[in-house]
Amino acid sequence: MEEPARIPKPAPRRIFHERQRVTRLPLYLEGYLWIRHPRCQQEFKVYWTELRGTTLFFYNDKKAPTYSQTFDIAPLISVTNIHPDENGFAQFTLMLSNEELELKAEDSELGKEWKGFILTVTKMSVPLDESLSPNQLTRMQEVLEKEKKRRMMLNDHSSTSLDKESSPSRNCSSILTAMPACFHAVSRQEAIEMLEKNPSYGNLILRPGSNSKNFAVTIRQALDAPFIKHYRVMTREKSFVIELERQVTVTNLHNVIDYFVTQTRGNLKPFVMPAGDNTLQRVPRLEGELAAGG
Repeated sequence: MEEPARIPKPAPRRIFHERQRVTRLPLYLEGYLWIRHPRCQQEFKVYWTELRGTTLFFYNDKKAPTYSQTFDIAPLISVTNIHPDENGFAQFTLMLSNEELELKAEDSELGKEWKGFILTVTKMSVPLDESLSPNQLTRMQEVLEKEKKRRMMLNDHSSTSLDKESSPSRNCSSILTAMPACFHAVSRQEAIEMLEKNPSYGNLILRPGSNSKNFAVTIRQALDAPFIKHYRVMTREKSFVIELERQVTVTNLHNVIDYFVTQTRGNLKPFVMPAGDNTLQRVPRLEGELAAGG
């Protein structure tokens, strides 16, 4: 693989706005990272990486408008010390309650920066690290203030939603604000039609399930011949369960999408419409279509 530039230039404005629209989260830090999930026994793979809120978004290409996978770092317990690998890359590990993620940056300076920003947004304080430069500490303090404001807005929105009388339309409205970009409020049949008519947009749709509490995933793959499959995603108190032969439990809907993308090694891609294309939006019809999912 071609070596990435030493100081990567920022993505063009169009790509930046598209990613902002897809993720709906503020950008705190970006650059190349090499990642590996220890339990998968895979090799390190390089991604253009963005830290948005408390989520890492991984892109196969620096100019790709849509991420290939995500990693929620909100439940972070600790970060190991940075150490050089055999090639001089700065390696460290994120330790979460039920999993780990190994990361490598191009050098120790970038490694310290990534570690510092990750600790800032998860622990809600700038780390006391004398090796960080004044400029880095200032940027982390600015990110901390932005993250505080973001969380205050989320809390205010949640409180307002709880005060309102519960109804299917209100529940769906509040859910939509935190949805992955490949969520579309459509029926099973409409999801199939969207995937068949617009294969360049992706081949995986998250949609409402058979009732207002659950969801479904519809995919279209072309092997010997194109085929469609549907999967139930059940909502639990603090998690989501993908109903497979062996059930898979994840903490949020972004991780549901990430599971399908990762397990198929990127063959499944979230169905995301380009900016300005509103021909497939069906949010106003959501309430009448919830019973059609499943």
